[in-house]
Amino acid sequence: MKKKAKLIFKHNSFDIIQSGDYVICAVSGKEIMLKNLNYWNVDLQEAYFSPKEVKIRYKEIQSKK
Repeated sequence: MKKKAKLIFKHNSFDIIQSGDYVICAVSGKEIMLKNLNYWNVDLQEAYFSPKEVKIRYKEIQSKK
């Protein structure tokens, strides 16, 4: 059974606050296995499934400025 993890994102690493197998992408809602987690935003404390979701979030943030 898979369990959702809770993380604190840092520059170049993350701390596991609650152990688990995956986190949820803030943009797509897809599950990201921790071993595959490569993209996140430290300031927003969000995980992203792929560069595609990073680009979507970046454009959203830029449009609010």
